[in-house]
Amino acid sequence: MTSYITATVLFEGITAQYLLKSTYQVKQGTVVLLYGVGGALGQIMAPWAKHLGATVIGVVSKASSVDRARVLGCDEVLVWRKGDLAEKVAAFTNGHKADLVYDGVGKLTFEASINSLRPRGLMVSIGASTGAPPPVEVGTLKAMGSLFLTRPGLAAHATDVNEYRERAADVLEAATKGMFPTAFWKEFPLNEATAAHEAIQSGQASGPVILRP
Repeated sequence: MTSYITATVLFEGITAQYLLKSTYQVKQGTVVLLYGVGGALGQIMAPWAKHLGATVIGVVSKASSVDRARVLGCDEVLVWRKGDLAEKVAAFTNGHKADLVYDGVGKLTFEASINSLRPRGLMVSIGASTGAPPPVEVGTLKAMGSLFLTRPGLAAHATDVNEYRERAADVLEAATKGMFPTAFWKEFPLNEATAAHEAIQSGQASGPVILRP
């Protein structure tokens, strides 16, 4: 891997690593509901989770992304805003629902995500592209099956040098073994950083973006 690609893989890969192995120990039989499969983080998480033995239900924003999500290893792909997502998750899992949800959309999907969880399932809020999710009453988590809720961040998972090195080594080993794609989507010169940001926010980018000085 070139230095640019290595940096890109590490940036998203370390996040994927702690989400899959520290926030929740994804393993054989885990049912994962993952939003944003077509994005840079999703393209690492989906195949890596599959390699760990999970059943991966991907959520995409448009029908044109369905085939790409399946290539990445998703067992089922749902298009956000097309029908009741929680009902589709329940139907696909024969009523089991998801063990955990990785939701980077936020406000507009939070309720569907919570409703997609099995009792004692884990809701992982990893972003808020549509705005911050609403506050949650503690009693609501109990009433919906003693659910767990977390909002993990990089600072709490990679500030210790030794911990960072361990995560980075795990990411690079997984990348070397071909567990997830390492190609980037597009290069932008630094003076077009705004265009790069817009491509990511709009969902146009189908993978990591590189800014060159």
